[in-house]
Amino acid sequence: MRQFLFFVKKEFYHLVRDRQTFFILLCLPLALILIFGFALTNEVKNSRIAVLDNSKDKATRAIIDQLEASRYFDILEYIPSNDKLEATFRSGKIKLAVVFPPNFNQELLHTNTATIQLIGDASDPNTSNALINYATAVIMDYQAGFRNAAEIPLRINTEIRMLYNPQLKGSYNFVPGVMAMVLMLVCAIMTSISIAREKEIGTMEVILVSPIVPMRLVFAKMVPYFLMSVVNIGSILLLSVYVLDVPIQGNLVLLILECMMFTIASLALGLLISSISNSQQVAMLLSVVVLFLPTAMLSGFMFPVENMPAVLRFISHAVPARWFYTTVINIMIKGLGFEYVWKETLILAVMTVFFLAVSILNFKTRLE
Repeated sequence: MRQFLFFVKKEFYHLVRDRQTFFILLCLPLALILIFGFALTNEVKNSRIAVLDNSKDKATRAIIDQLEASRYFDILEYIPSNDKLEATFRSGKIKLAVVFPPNFNQELLHTNTATIQLIGDASDPNTSNALINYATAVIMDYQAGFRNAAEIPLRINTEIRMLYNPQLKGSYNFVPGVMAMVLMLVCAIMTSISIAREKEIGTMEVILVSPIVPMRLVFAKMVPYFLMSVVNIGSILLLSVYVLDVPIQGNLVLLILECMMFTIASLALGLLISSISNSQQVAMLLSVVVLFLPTAMLSGFMFPVENMPAVLRFISHAVPARWFYTTVINIMIKGLGFEYVWKETLILAVMTVFFLAVSILNFKTRLE
């Protein structure tokens, strides 16, 4: 036990001695969660639009006011005529134009039907489609408050209900994904260079003649990064709740335990890469290619797994971040219990044991 604590202390010295790296490991998770939570979001907010009001009556004014009051739109310009519409789009200043025909209110009152034209800039089809959907929702909201059964014939309306995230906040999606990326970054990538560093600077010979067994050495290298990851988990959860307004709907203890499970799996995977690498550069390259990119691309964080080709869906099963991302979504966002995440937990546990076993066996082989 004394030997084990000695190597843990040694790893702490390696970590703290490089103050720049230590500072980055503590501050990078906070920066990532803030950037992804506020700047990089799949929500469409404050989009610049233009209005062409050929009617200028109280109905059009009311709809324009509702559009302007929405957090999705920022009315940049009131276009005087149809001739100026295309030029406004060509300038790149707007993404959507709302066009009211002449006599809009009069037509709505007398015929019970009126048309509003929504023109989107489809050079970015996803954004254009989202803006049109938002504008349609605002218009339908006005119609629901305006009409009554005596004036307008009965119509079939669709009622939309969004579960778990009724405001469609992008942070609900990004927080679990950033947690997976940060833990993989701190744990796997940093530990992947630990053993390789020993080989490169020549201290591996000292370790080889020491009486410590490979299992204890592997665990000793994991402890400092595990403790730092626990600090990062706490800071991410605090920022998520109090800064990004992402509530923890499920059991907090279960969520923390799942984060620790993924942390250990990431540490074990990083040590496995480290044990088969002869230099820090090779270890870092393998970490980026084998760990970081699959975490970002195949975990379901940025792209839905179900939309991927069958080959990529199959490969994604070997990415630990996929199972962790699903677990965090179920616990933190949906408020589900362990009975809904036991399968993902079991898969992560099996991966952790496998990575640790291979790392220890591979290191033991090098000792002989």
